[in-house]
Amino acid sequence: MFFASDNSGPALPLVMAALADANTGYVMGYGADPIMNEVQAQIRETFDAPEAAVYLVSTGTTANALALATLTSPWETIFCSRVAHIQEDECNAPEFYTGGAKLTLVGDGDKVSPVALTAAIEAEENRGVHGPQRGPLSITQVTERGTIYTLDEIRTLTAIAKAHDMPVHLDGARFANAIEALGCSPADMTWKAGVDAVSFGGTKNGCLGVEAVIFFDPKHSWEFELRRKRGGHLFSKHRYLSAQMNAYLKGDLWRRAANTANARAARLVAGLKEVSAVSFAHEPQANMVFASMPRAKHKSLFEAGAVYHIWDGSLEGDDPNALVTARFVCDWSISEEQIDQFIALAQSTN
Repeated sequence: MFFASDNSGPALPLVMAALADANTGYVMGYGADPIMNEVQAQIRETFDAPEAAVYLVSTGTTANALALATLTSPWETIFCSRVAHIQEDECNAPEFYTGGAKLTLVGDGDKVSPVALTAAIEAEENRGVHGPQRGPLSITQVTERGTIYTLDEIRTLTAIAKAHDMPVHLDGARFANAIEALGCSPADMTWKAGVDAVSFGGTKNGCLGVEAVIFFDPKHSWEFELRRKRGGHLFSKHRYLSAQMNAYLKGDLWRRAANTANARAARLVAGLKEVSAVSFAHEPQANMVFASMPRAKHKSLFEAGAVYHIWDGSLEGDDPNALVTARFVCDWSISEEQIDQFIALAQSTN
């Protein structure tokens, strides 16, 4: 009954098998391995982007920070939501790798709204040399609160950015979960919608540790390569990154894993809706669920061995009926039996 994070689950067996297969003989390093050629071809085909520049790094923070650094000058500002991963969870890595570009936080929620974005953009680049210049827009799909931008919402935001000559970055740590939820193609959710660069996540969806950075305009290639090397993120034994991503892409494994994770979350939601005194912050859309339940029920679930994170509120307090919000995340590996066990416990506890 482990719902703490999709970072915490095991890697997909096919990914691990690919690593073992790659672990033979001698292969050129630093991305010159033949497996990387397959990865580039697969991603270009998957995104219907034959000219795309494709690179691999080991973490999502690296992918976001280096991609944004390639799109951003030090004197610019990056527009993002107040709860974006680049704002809350990357220890100022974007600011560090861009050489000092700041973040401008847009709105109060997890999704950037057109009105709030327009207001934030218009508030910048009006003080000449004294203020930050407008840099990229960065949006997160799936957001840190488990919601999803529709294709129309993405197009609207990118149109606003383009009207101000701003590039657009998409943080796709849970890219696959969004694709499965929307039922669209990767191209539809990225370059066809006006996105310039994508951090295409693998780690949360069953890889051991690999993320792809994709630029749809190859003019960014050389700068990214230099930044990756200078930042200490060009793997010598690169084939172990390539092997993971290759297996992840083959046979749409990435989509199948995300589909399973989303389905498990939907099963969890359906069960929790039958539990009294449980409410949801919003209707779950992918593999993350934010649900509130009485403090006493949380305590009973934790005592029974459930693992998840309290998000808003505290287990400490005198009122056992006080509502406390928690985050539940499903990955590809959690079984229906574990979910049903958790739901049965939630139904039986006070």
